[in-house]
Amino acid sequence: MLRIAVPNKGSLSGPAADMLHEAGYQQRRESKELRIVDPVNEVEFFYLRPRDIAIYVSSGKLDIGITGRDLLIDSGANAETILPLGFARSTFRFAAKPGTATGLADLAGKTVATSYEGIVDKYLAEHGIDAAVVHLDGAVETAIELGVAEVIADVVETGTSMRNAGLEVFGDPIMKSEAVVIRRTGADTDEAAEPKVQQFLRRLQGVLVARTYVMMDYDCRVEQLEKAVALTPGLESPTVSPLHNEGWVAVRAMVPAKEAQRIMDDLYDIGARAILTTAIHACRL
Repeated sequence: MLRIAVPNKGSLSGPAADMLHEAGYQQRRESKELRIVDPVNEVEFFYLRPRDIAIYVSSGKLDIGITGRDLLIDSGANAETILPLGFARSTFRFAAKPGTATGLADLAGKTVATSYEGIVDKYLAEHGIDAAVVHLDGAVETAIELGVAEVIADVVETGTSMRNAGLEVFGDPIMKSEAVVIRRTGADTDEAAEPKVQQFLRRLQGVLVARTYVMMDYDCRVEQLEKAVALTPGLESPTVSPLHNEGWVAVRAMVPAKEAQRIMDDLYDIGARAILTTAIHACRL
Protein backbone atom coordinates (compact mmCIF):
# COMPACT_ATOMS: atom_id res chain seq x y z
CA MET A 1 0.00 0.00 0.00
CA LEU A 2 0.98 3.61 -0.54
CA ARG A 3 1.75 5.15 2.86
CA ILE A 4 0.76 8.83 3.12
CA ALA A 5 1.23 11.34 5.96
CA VAL A 6 -1.60 13.80 6.53
CA PRO A 7 -1.72 16.75 9.01
CA ASN A 8 -3.66 15.76 12.11
CA LYS A 9 -4.55 19.32 13.22
CA GLY A 10 -4.12 23.00 12.49
CA SER A 11 -4.88 25.05 9.38
CA LEU A 12 -3.58 22.30 7.09
CA SER A 13 -5.70 19.48 8.46
CA GLY A 14 -9.24 20.34 7.34
CA PRO A 15 -8.43 21.49 3.78
CA ALA A 16 -6.12 18.49 3.26
CA ALA A 17 -8.85 16.06 4.34
CA ASP A 18 -11.38 17.83 2.10
CA MET A 19 -9.09 17.58 -0.92
CA LEU A 20 -8.38 13.90 -0.30
CA HIS A 21 -12.10 13.22 0.04
CA GLU A 22 -12.77 15.02 -3.26
CA ALA A 23 -10.04 12.89 -4.83
CA GLY A 24 -11.96 9.76 -3.85
CA TYR A 25 -9.98 8.67 -0.80
CA GLN A 26 -11.49 7.49 2.46
CA GLN A 27 -10.74 9.77 5.41
CA ARG A 28 -10.97 9.38 9.17
CA ARG A 29 -14.29 9.96 10.92
CA GLU A 30 -12.89 10.96 14.29
CA SER A 31 -9.97 13.24 15.13
CA LYS A 32 -8.61 10.61 17.53
CA GLU A 33 -7.84 8.22 14.69
CA LEU A 34 -4.12 8.27 13.91
CA ARG A 35 -4.16 5.73 11.08
CA ILE A 36 -6.73 4.45 8.62
CA VAL A 37 -6.59 2.05 5.69
CA ASP A 38 -8.38 2.68 2.39
CA PRO A 39 -8.31 -0.85 0.89
CA VAL A 40 -10.16 0.10 -2.30
CA ASN A 41 -7.48 2.61 -3.28
CA GLU A 42 -4.64 0.65 -1.65
CA VAL A 43 -3.61 3.60 0.52
CA GLU A 44 -2.75 3.84 4.20
CA PHE A 45 -3.06 7.29 5.82
CA PHE A 46 -1.12 8.35 8.92
CA TYR A 47 -2.29 11.47 10.77
CA LEU A 48 0.74 13.26 12.20
CA ARG A 49 1.83 16.63 13.56
CA PRO A 50 2.43 18.90 10.53
CA ARG A 51 5.93 19.72 11.78
CA ASP A 52 6.87 16.03 11.89
CA ILE A 53 5.65 14.98 8.46
CA ALA A 54 8.77 16.01 6.51
CA ILE A 55 10.93 14.01 8.93
CA TYR A 56 8.84 10.86 8.54
CA VAL A 57 8.80 11.17 4.75
CA SER A 58 12.54 11.84 4.51
CA SER A 59 13.22 8.71 6.59
CA GLY A 60 11.56 6.59 3.92
CA LYS A 61 9.07 5.11 6.40
CA LEU A 62 6.25 6.92 4.60
CA ASP A 63 6.07 7.36 0.83
CA ILE A 64 4.65 10.88 0.57
CA GLY A 65 3.06 13.50 2.79
CA ILE A 66 1.08 16.73 2.85
CA THR A 67 2.56 19.60 4.85
CA GLY A 68 3.43 23.28 4.52
CA ARG A 69 6.34 24.45 2.40
CA ASP A 70 7.53 26.49 5.39
CA LEU A 71 7.53 23.41 7.63
CA LEU A 72 9.41 21.41 5.00
CA ILE A 73 12.16 24.02 4.69
CA ASP A 74 12.33 24.64 8.43
CA SER A 75 12.80 20.93 9.13
CA GLY A 76 15.88 20.64 6.92
CA ALA A 77 14.63 17.17 6.00
CA ASN A 78 15.83 15.34 2.92
CA ALA A 79 12.50 15.78 1.13
CA GLU A 80 11.19 17.87 -1.75
CA THR A 81 7.97 19.37 -3.05
CA ILE A 82 6.32 17.43 -5.89
CA LEU A 83 2.95 19.23 -6.06
CA PRO A 84 1.75 22.59 -4.66
CA LEU A 85 -1.84 22.39 -3.44
CA GLY A 86 -2.91 26.03 -3.36
CA PHE A 87 -4.37 26.23 0.17
CA ALA A 88 -2.99 27.43 3.53
CA ARG A 89 -1.10 30.21 1.77
CA SER A 90 0.95 32.49 4.00
CA THR A 91 3.87 34.91 3.91
CA PHE A 92 6.81 34.79 6.30
CA ARG A 93 8.23 38.20 7.27
CA PHE A 94 10.31 40.15 9.77
CA ALA A 95 8.66 42.61 12.18
CA ALA A 96 9.88 45.06 14.81
CA LYS A 97 8.80 48.17 16.68
CA PRO A 98 8.16 51.09 14.30
CA GLY A 99 11.33 53.01 13.45
CA THR A 100 13.79 50.41 14.73
CA ALA A 101 14.36 48.52 11.45
CA THR A 102 13.58 49.22 7.83
CA GLY A 103 15.60 46.64 5.93
CA LEU A 104 17.57 43.43 6.15
CA ALA A 105 20.84 45.22 6.93
CA ASP A 106 19.32 46.51 10.18
CA LEU A 107 19.24 42.95 11.54
CA ALA A 108 23.02 42.81 11.93
CA GLY A 109 23.96 42.26 15.57
CA LYS A 110 20.32 41.89 16.66
CA THR A 111 18.41 38.93 18.08
CA VAL A 112 15.53 37.48 16.09
CA ALA A 113 12.82 35.43 17.81
CA THR A 114 10.94 32.86 15.72
CA SER A 115 9.29 29.46 15.72
CA TYR A 116 11.01 28.72 12.41
CA GLU A 117 14.71 29.01 13.15
CA GLY A 118 15.64 26.72 10.27
CA ILE A 119 14.11 29.14 7.75
CA VAL A 120 15.53 32.24 9.42
CA ASP A 121 19.04 30.82 9.85
CA LYS A 122 19.13 29.82 6.19
CA TYR A 123 17.79 33.19 5.01
CA LEU A 124 20.25 35.20 7.09
CA ALA A 125 23.18 33.05 5.97
CA GLU A 126 22.20 33.42 2.32
CA HIS A 127 22.21 37.22 2.71
CA GLY A 128 25.35 37.42 4.81
CA ILE A 129 23.65 38.85 7.90
CA ASP A 130 25.17 38.08 11.31
CA ALA A 131 22.27 37.93 13.76
CA ALA A 132 21.31 35.67 16.65
CA VAL A 133 18.21 33.50 16.30
CA VAL A 134 16.15 32.43 19.31
CA HIS A 135 13.59 29.66 19.03
CA LEU A 136 10.19 30.18 20.64
CA ASP A 137 7.13 27.97 20.37
CA GLY A 138 3.74 29.54 19.80
CA ALA A 139 3.10 33.28 19.50
CA VAL A 140 6.33 35.26 19.27
CA GLU A 141 4.90 38.81 19.26
CA THR A 142 5.59 39.29 23.00
CA ALA A 143 9.30 38.47 22.60
CA ILE A 144 10.14 42.11 21.86
CA GLU A 145 8.05 43.51 24.72
CA LEU A 146 9.72 41.13 27.17
CA GLY A 147 13.20 41.93 25.88
CA VAL A 148 13.96 38.48 24.51
CA ALA A 149 14.60 39.84 21.01
CA GLU A 150 14.59 43.07 19.02
CA VAL A 151 13.01 41.49 15.94
CA ILE A 152 10.61 38.62 15.27
CA ALA A 153 10.09 36.49 12.17
CA ASP A 154 6.68 34.94 11.76
CA VAL A 155 3.82 34.09 9.42
CA VAL A 156 1.86 37.18 8.39
CA GLU A 157 -1.63 36.87 6.93
CA THR A 158 -3.47 40.16 7.48
CA GLY A 159 -0.91 41.82 9.78
CA THR A 160 -3.56 42.49 12.43
CA SER A 161 -1.84 40.55 15.22
CA MET A 162 1.42 42.39 14.48
CA ARG A 163 -0.25 45.80 14.67
CA ASN A 164 -2.08 44.85 17.86
CA ALA A 165 1.31 44.02 19.39
CA GLY A 166 2.68 47.44 18.32
CA LEU A 167 4.88 45.97 15.58
CA GLU A 168 5.23 46.56 11.85
CA VAL A 169 6.62 44.33 9.13
CA PHE A 170 9.64 45.48 7.17
CA GLY A 171 11.86 44.36 4.31
CA ASP A 172 11.08 41.82 1.63
CA PRO A 173 9.14 38.63 2.47
CA ILE A 174 11.39 35.85 3.71
CA MET A 175 9.30 33.29 1.85
CA LYS A 176 5.80 32.45 0.69
CA SER A 177 4.28 29.18 1.79
CA GLU A 178 1.35 26.94 0.94
CA ALA A 179 0.36 23.33 1.41
CA VAL A 180 2.45 20.94 -0.69
CA VAL A 181 2.82 17.24 -1.39
CA ILE A 182 6.33 16.08 -0.52
CA ARG A 183 8.40 12.95 -0.97
CA ARG A 184 11.91 11.86 -0.03
CA THR A 185 14.53 13.31 -2.36
CA GLY A 186 15.44 10.69 -4.96
CA ALA A 187 12.49 8.45 -4.05
CA ASP A 188 11.27 8.40 -7.65
CA THR A 189 13.74 5.58 -8.24
CA ASP A 190 11.37 3.26 -6.33
CA GLU A 191 9.72 1.54 -9.31
CA ALA A 192 7.21 -0.35 -7.15
CA ALA A 193 5.73 2.77 -5.54
CA GLU A 194 5.97 5.12 -8.53
CA PRO A 195 2.73 4.12 -10.36
CA LYS A 196 0.72 4.59 -7.15
CA VAL A 197 2.37 7.94 -6.44
CA GLN A 198 1.60 9.18 -9.94
CA GLN A 199 -2.01 8.05 -9.64
CA PHE A 200 -2.29 9.93 -6.34
CA LEU A 201 -0.85 13.09 -7.90
CA ARG A 202 -3.17 12.85 -10.92
CA ARG A 203 -6.15 12.68 -8.60
CA LEU A 204 -5.08 15.74 -6.64
CA GLN A 205 -4.29 17.62 -9.85
CA GLY A 206 -7.78 16.73 -11.01
CA VAL A 207 -9.24 18.27 -7.87
CA LEU A 208 -7.17 21.43 -8.38
CA VAL A 209 -8.39 21.79 -11.96
CA ALA A 210 -12.00 21.06 -10.96
CA ARG A 211 -11.81 23.81 -8.35
CA THR A 212 -10.28 26.27 -10.79
CA TYR A 213 -12.52 25.75 -13.84
CA VAL A 214 -16.20 25.45 -14.67
CA MET A 215 -17.82 23.95 -17.75
CA MET A 216 -19.58 26.52 -19.92
CA ASP A 217 -22.25 25.67 -22.50
CA TYR A 218 -23.97 28.10 -24.85
CA ASP A 219 -25.62 28.48 -28.25
CA CYS A 220 -24.51 30.98 -30.88
CA ARG A 221 -24.94 31.86 -34.52
CA VAL A 222 -22.41 30.31 -36.88
CA GLU A 223 -21.25 33.73 -38.04
CA GLN A 224 -20.36 34.63 -34.43
CA LEU A 225 -18.57 31.36 -33.70
CA GLU A 226 -15.05 32.70 -34.28
CA LYS A 227 -15.59 35.51 -31.75
CA ALA A 228 -17.19 33.11 -29.30
CA VAL A 229 -14.35 30.60 -29.51
CA ALA A 230 -11.86 33.42 -28.90
CA LEU A 231 -13.66 34.05 -25.61
CA THR A 232 -13.82 30.34 -24.66
CA PRO A 233 -10.80 28.58 -26.17
CA GLY A 234 -10.98 25.77 -23.61
CA LEU A 235 -7.91 23.82 -22.55
CA GLU A 236 -7.26 22.49 -26.06
CA SER A 237 -10.26 23.58 -28.12
CA PRO A 238 -14.02 23.80 -27.46
CA THR A 239 -16.56 21.21 -28.55
CA VAL A 240 -18.84 22.60 -31.28
CA SER A 241 -22.01 20.75 -32.34
CA PRO A 242 -24.68 21.78 -34.89
CA LEU A 243 -28.16 22.53 -33.55
CA HIS A 244 -31.45 21.54 -35.18
CA ASN A 245 -32.07 25.16 -36.10
CA GLU A 246 -29.94 25.88 -39.13
CA GLY A 247 -27.23 28.48 -38.60
CA TRP A 248 -26.86 27.79 -34.86
CA VAL A 249 -24.26 25.72 -32.99
CA ALA A 250 -23.83 24.56 -29.40
CA VAL A 251 -20.44 25.20 -27.81
CA ARG A 252 -18.91 23.61 -24.70
CA ALA A 253 -15.60 24.61 -23.11
CA MET A 254 -13.84 24.78 -19.76
CA VAL A 255 -13.29 28.35 -18.54
CA PRO A 256 -11.60 29.77 -15.40
CA ALA A 257 -14.22 29.98 -12.64
CA LYS A 258 -13.12 33.43 -11.51
CA GLU A 259 -13.67 34.81 -15.03
CA ALA A 260 -16.94 32.99 -15.76
CA GLN A 261 -19.31 35.90 -15.14
CA ARG A 262 -17.31 38.28 -17.34
CA ILE A 263 -17.13 35.69 -20.12
CA MET A 264 -20.89 35.14 -19.92
CA ASP A 265 -21.46 38.89 -20.32
CA ASP A 266 -19.12 39.04 -23.32
CA LEU A 267 -20.79 36.04 -24.95
CA TYR A 268 -24.23 37.56 -24.48
CA ASP A 269 -23.04 40.80 -26.07
CA ILE A 270 -22.06 38.98 -29.28
CA GLY A 271 -25.38 37.18 -29.47
CA ALA A 272 -24.81 33.91 -27.62
CA ARG A 273 -27.78 32.58 -25.69
CA ALA A 274 -28.68 29.75 -23.26
CA ILE A 275 -25.34 30.34 -21.51
CA LEU A 276 -24.86 27.91 -18.63
CA THR A 277 -22.05 27.07 -16.24
CA THR A 278 -21.66 23.75 -14.46
CA ALA A 279 -19.32 22.82 -11.64
CA ILE A 280 -16.64 20.22 -12.36
CA HIS A 281 -16.34 17.59 -9.63
CA ALA A 282 -13.41 15.60 -11.02
CA CYS A 283 -11.25 15.46 -14.12
CA ARG A 284 -8.11 14.07 -15.72
CA LEU A 285 -6.12 16.16 -18.17
